[in-house]
Amino acid sequence: MKISIEEINKELTEEILIRCHEVDDEILEIVNKLKTEDLIVLGYQNDGVYRINLRDIYYFEAVDGKVFIYCKDNVFEVKQKLYELEELLQGKNCFRASKSTILNIAKISSIYPSISGRFEAVLDNGERAVVSRQYVPVLKNMLGL
Repeated sequence: MKISIEEINKELTEEILIRCHEVDDEILEIVNKLKTEDLIVLGYQNDGVYRINLRDIYYFEAVDGKVFIYCKDNVFEVKQKLYELEELLQGKNCFRASKSTILNIAKISSIYPSISGRFEAVLDNGERAVVSRQYVPVLKNMLGL
């Protein structure tokens, strides 16, 4: 695959053009990666509001009626419900892993089969997350297994 970069005048709109013979999984992965870079989620912590890039988020978890964003070293509250985040994140390297968790697949370093058809995902920061039996096929599909 040939990659070209062309610098343009600041007055012109930046764009990415992909020329391909066929839209295959590799092309879709590239497009997905590019779209993921742009997504910002607002997180709340200690009376502050923070703009958090999706690429920095490990997972979202609902606990006691609140939804939290887990990053490498920080935890933020988010105002959306988990189902709203799931819709927002559709096609952006994230998937529902359980009733209370949405995982960023880009932050998974390894997966292991667990009991009762579940999987355990080990994240880049060492945390472990359970993938419920009903969501294992989604994970396998996203990983190309």
